[in-house]
Amino acid sequence: MPPAPLFGRETGRGKKVPPCRRPCRSFLLLALASLAAAGCARTRAATAPVPPPPTSPSIGPANIPSSPATPAPTPIAPLPSVPAPHVEVGIASWYGAPFNGRIASSGEVYDMNQPVAAHRTLPFGSIVRVTNMTNGRHTDVRIVDRGPFVGGRVIDLSRAAAHDIGMLGPGTARVRLELLSAPAPLAGDFTVQIGAFAHRQDAERLRSRLAARYTVSIQEFDSPAGHFFRVQVGREPTLQAAQRLAAQLAAQGGFRTFVMRFDATR
Repeated sequence: MPPAPLFGRETGRGKKVPPCRRPCRSFLLLALASLAAAGCARTRAATAPVPPPPTSPSIGPANIPSSPATPAPTPIAPLPSVPAPHVEVGIASWYGAPFNGRIASSGEVYDMNQPVAAHRTLPFGSIVRVTNMTNGRHTDVRIVDRGPFVGGRVIDLSRAAAHDIGMLGPGTARVRLELLSAPAPLAGDFTVQIGAFAHRQDAERLRSRLAARYTVSIQEFDSPAGHFFRVQVGREPTLQAAQRLAAQLAAQGGFRTFVMRFDATR
């Protein structure tokens, strides 16, 4: 038998096919596909967007968060005048029905059912704590009137205030007065009352007696007993000076004196 051809074989139709033609073609196609895939991978890797690296925030005045704006301070309402310690101890009394509804020395209507009181030297509108030294009960009152004009007494309370400290029945009590606040300084002008008259001519007669040595004024006021005329001597710049004048008038003229704050005539 003749040897088989090395580079070809016959088909059933007698044609020769070059050896390894189909395997070589498959190999070439596979190689080309691999190269194309690698090229595509390189292309995609080269063109894929790369995110920028994170940047640290720069530190500087422009990047420092500003502090919230500090709100403007709320204005504070002015407080009432706080006086130096002022304490008195003495006898308190109270006044009611005959004076109720009448005009007090301050110009307002006296109401015995309100916590108000009369004092001779404290400014009108002062707030005073009154403590009954017998039972320890206390109440706060507002000064609206002048008085009392009875020796040894330091304050005249309204009926309501007297009830608060258990003084209605007895009528008087030994009390301690403590000034809590005042609308004006305690300093001021003070005078000495030496008499009160139902008839103006009597007040004028007394003023004539003293006019050569002192400054004398007459102040009118209404009371349950009628219209009266108060005779007042001097106008002293301090309470102490008025107290010295009162002692002098009592010693020389035998007057029953009361030191009072000088209030403008209504």
